[in-house]
Amino acid sequence: MGRAFEYRRASKEARWDKMSKTFPKIAKAITMAAKEGGADPANNAKLRLAIHQAKAANMPKDNVENAIKRAAGKDALEIKEVNYEGKGPHGVMIFVECATDNTNRSVANIKAYFNKSGGQLLQTGALDFLFKRKSVVQFELGAGIDPDELTLELIDSGLEDLVVNEGIGYAYGDFSDFGTLTAAIESRGLVIKKAALERIPTNPKDFTEEEMADIEVLIDKLEDDEDVQAVYTDVN
Repeated sequence: MGRAFEYRRASKEARWDKMSKTFPKIAKAITMAAKEGGADPANNAKLRLAIHQAKAANMPKDNVENAIKRAAGKDALEIKEVNYEGKGPHGVMIFVECATDNTNRSVANIKAYFNKSGGQLLQTGALDFLFKRKSVVQFELGAGIDPDELTLELIDSGLEDLVVNEGIGYAYGDFSDFGTLTAAIESRGLVIKKAALERIPTNPKDFTEEEMADIEVLIDKLEDDEDVQAVYTDVN
C-alpha cells in the first residue's frame, strides 16, 4: 500500500476516530442500515458493524435502539445518501459522502466549504475514474495468527489484499464483497474495529507540507458538517 496506506492509517484513521465520537453521525448510519437490511443485526452485516462502531464510541444503548426504531417509524425522517465531488486547494480531488434529510442544506454547505477554500464543486460523476470503491475491514490480528495463512483463507471470501501494521490487519476487497469478507473475518473470531466501503484513489498525488495544511483545513470543515459521513481525497 506504500505511502497511500500510511496516509490513510495516520490521517484518515485519526479523523475516523474523531468522527466516531459524533453520535448523530453514527445514529444516521444505524438508521440507514436498519432501513436497508432490516432491524436484526444477526441478519444485517451493515447494521451489525454500525452498532459495533457505536459501542466503540461509547454511544448509549438507548441511542442505538432508538436509531433502529427510527428506521421503521411512521414519522421517521427520510435520510438520503448523496455524494458530492469537488476540486480543493492545490488541485486536490475530494469525494464527499453525506447522509441527509435536507439535500438543499447539504449542497449549500458543501459548496460554501469548497468556495471558501478556493476550490469548487464538480459535476456528479466527474471523479468516478479517480477512485475505486473498496471494502476495507480493520481488525485485531490476534496472537498466533499467520497473515499469509489468513490471506489464503480469505481469498475465496473476496480478499484482494491484506496489510498488517502494528498488530492490526487491513483487509481490502471489492465493494460487492463487503458482507462476505466481513462475515469471513468475524467467523474466525477476529475482533473487527472498523469496516466500511471506502473510495481508494487510483492515481494518488503528492503534496508539500504547506499544501497539505490548506487541504486539511477544508477536510476538517467538511468532516465537521453534521451531514458528512466520509471524505476521500487523492492524496498520496
